[in-house]
Amino acid sequence: MEQAQSETAKRIVAGCGGVVIAYIAALFMLSRRGGFLLDVKGHPLIVDFLEVWVAGRFALHGQPAAPYDWHVHHAAQVAVVGHPFGGFLGWHYPPLFLFVAAALAMLPYIPAFITWICATAVLYVVAIWKITGRYEAMFVALAIPATFGNALVGQNGFVTAAILGAALLALENRPWRAGLFIALLSYKPQFGLLFPLILLFDGNWRALVSASVATLVLLAVSWLAFGTAPFAAFLGHLPSTATAVLGNGVSGFQKLQSVYGLTRWLGGNEAAAWIAHVAAALVATAGTLWLWKQPVPYAIKAAAAATTVLIATPYLYLYDFPMLAVPFAFLYRDRTFDRVEIVAAAFGSLVMLVFVWGALPIGPLLVLIPVVLIARRLGAPVAHHVALQRA
Repeated sequence: MEQAQSETAKRIVAGCGGVVIAYIAALFMLSRRGGFLLDVKGHPLIVDFLEVWVAGRFALHGQPAAPYDWHVHHAAQVAVVGHPFGGFLGWHYPPLFLFVAAALAMLPYIPAFITWICATAVLYVVAIWKITGRYEAMFVALAIPATFGNALVGQNGFVTAAILGAALLALENRPWRAGLFIALLSYKPQFGLLFPLILLFDGNWRALVSASVATLVLLAVSWLAFGTAPFAAFLGHLPSTATAVLGNGVSGFQKLQSVYGLTRWLGGNEAAAWIAHVAAALVATAGTLWLWKQPVPYAIKAAAAATTVLIATPYLYLYDFPMLAVPFAFLYRDRTFDRVEIVAAAFGSLVMLVFVWGALPIGPLLVLIPVVLIARRLGAPVAHHVALQRA
């Protein structure tokens, strides 16, 4: 048995390692043609990392509230790329994330970009390895197409997935540590909203206290470092951000990977989209809270929670989907995948590739895959019990 598992692991590493090498080769070729890092004239490309690096420059120069003024931020981005461009790369993060931006801005743009992607990718694969306890899982996590997209634009999907995975892993036996990771998710608060409900429902007061205190400490440290202005600017821009991204779809509803985005893309109005999204979020949340009280392996509960985190937020993009590796990792920790689950995971990667040829709201289909696999595992003991009774 162990020899067979070892051979399977080697095949997984060979296959997924080949995909990762192909990603790296593709990024290298794109960089030679002006499609990655720099354009053909040697100017930084207009990608998401640009807003982070520029915001960090503002923070380093004593202007931490400037990134929240989209016009000022845009003008600074134009100065960096060396030519005017349309649209906005808006800064939507709480002041806490200015620490990361400022640290990156201490480096020149290209070294900062590469450092960010490499460092967060390491955090990501280490989290997946810790969850599964299997080294081959790291290669699988890197091979999903969302990792290529995340690296291409310098987004933060790797670090979000790492924090989410670490929080759920620690929550099983280390509630104080789990609270610290949950607090770190406040840099993207839309992904942390489920945790207080789980902790309250489960009566996990140690994790709840830890998360609350750590969040307050992070807020206090951010306030001491940057002052009141960025907090006021962040809170003041929340309504306009929601209107621009969700109400008007400035980035395109086809790029929003949530039930809300799918409904708007299909032609539904804002009210219909909110009704559909809230209904899906409530069902997923209720299912997770119910599951949390059932006598099932913790890995399945964690997989359900990680999936619900993705379902619950309307503000979801493909670069966030390294997070999808977290529920799959917990399911793999529960037991090795059978053929059906392997096919389902491969199908998810193929669905992600659809986004390469044309931006579509494929997110609801992707999150449905772990939902189905979790339901299948929950039904397996019931089916086995019925079979025994008939026998």
